[in-house]
Amino acid sequence: MSLREKLDVIMPGWERWYPSVFDAAHDLGLIRARVCPPSQLMLSNRHAGIQSEAIEAFRQRWAIEHDPEVDSPSRGGRPGSRRGRPPEGPRRKLRKWKP
Repeated sequence: MSLREKLDVIMPGWERWYPSVFDAAHDLGLIRARVCPPSQLMLSNRHAGIQSEAIEAFRQRWAIEHDPEVDSPSRGGRPGSRRGRPPEGPRRKLRKWKP
């Protein structure tokens, strides 16, 4: 059942009172914000939690116990990205700055 259908069941004619589906759903308690600690404000951490919730919902919906494609999704990122790798080649020695 979609959010709009749930609203129609709870409050027929909700469109006259609310400017959007989300405003109505929030006021009527169908959706709510989740409060998270500051460490979860990093997008990578937040997306990891959302992705694991999505995988769990997928497993429950389709009764999947173990699937290598679902259990270990490929790491995203740009091809050729250097993130997490040591620098290549010899390092240059830094010199003191002289004004």
